[in-house]
Formats: sequence, structure tokens, C-alpha cells
Amino acid sequence: MSRQYSTISGEASAEIEVKRSRFRCDLTRVATEEAAREAIARARAEFWDARHHCSAFVLGPAGDPDSMERSSDDGEPAGTAGAPMLEVLRGAELRDVVAVVTRWFGGTLLGAGGLVRAYSDSVRAAVEVAPIQRRELVTEVEVTLGEDGYVRAGRLEADLRARGIAVLDVAYAERVTFLLGTPGEPGELAAQIAGLTAGTANTRVRRTTWVDR
Repeated sequence: MSRQYSTISGEASAEIEVKRSRFRCDLTRVATEEAAREAIARARAEFWDARHHCSAFVLGPAGDPDSMERSSDDGEPAGTAGAPMLEVLRGAELRDVVAVVTRWFGGTLLGAGGLVRAYSDSVRAAVEVAPIQRRELVTEVEVTLGEDGYVRAGRLEADLRARGIAVLDVAYAERVTFLLGTPGEPGELAAQIAGLTAGTANTRVRRTTWVDR
């Protein structure tokens, strides 16, 4: 399974016109099939006057046994809408995203080739303006500072971020606790923490998780 992949950090939309037919693509970041289908339903409800709401979505990192790809032609000739849309998402290497292309018919038949190009081009147009976000699989490491933690915390956080280490959370209680994410070996991060804190911090390895970077 890949340890990195790209998604989008927000929504993106684009619209093209082909022989008076309008094609509007809406890209939405989603984490589950249910969320993807909710996005499709929202487009169908918002643009109720359109003839077709074709869709494609990709969930999960490549190689993950739970990853999923789905597409729908929504009444267009088979293979002319959903599958080409899915190919654009694959080509852009985007995951955890749903594309919905809403079509308003302009009165001129486009033919199978014309439909494939139109649906593909509308998704490409949305991808071009979408805010791309990288995700990375990291191991969570909990770091609890010593008695002087409140004095060290600010400088330590700055040093960690400067080294490209993901600071997932900071808790200020009796002791200051950092939750960090490392794509490398947890032992290497523990050694860095020991150096930055003069050996006064305790580290504990937790689970692996995906984070935005």
C-alpha cells in the first residue's frame, strides 16, 4: 500500500459548454461511500433541472484492500460519462474525491466520442482549479515533557515543525504532551526528541494514521 497520496483540501467547480450543452463538474473531498453518494444527491437536488448527474469517486490509498472506485453514467450511453470521469481522477492521482458532472442538454447530440471528451474535459477543468492536498501515513508518537515542559514547549514545537515533523496535537495539563506523526522509524524520532529535550521527555509509540501534510 502506498504511504502517500493526493486529494483535495476543499471543493472545486468548473463548467464548460459543448454545442450548447453545459457540463458542470463539482469536486468534493469525501472519506466514505456514504459521503460520496450524499454529494451526488446534493448536486441532483441543487441542479434539479438538468438531465444527467454523472459521477465517479475514488476512496482510500492505492493498494489498500478497502479502497473503492465507482462510476455512473446516469442515463448517458454506457461508458461515455462515468468511466471517462474516473480515468481523469486516476490520471490526476487523486483519492478520497468524488466528481459529479451535471449536464444540461443543448439540443444537439454529441455522439459517443463527443460525450467522452466533454465529460473528461469538465473533470479536468475542475481538477485544474482544485486545491491539492498531500496525505501521508505516519506513526503517532506521544511525547510527554519533564517538569520544565511549560518552559520548553514553545521552542520544542518550533523546532519540530522546522524539521518537518507533524505536530498533531499539544495538550497542556499537569505535564505538556505532544502528539507527533512521523513517516519514518519511531526510534529515529525518539532520538531527535531526546536531543532536543536533553533526555527529559518520555516517548510512547501509538498507532499509524493518515494526516494532511
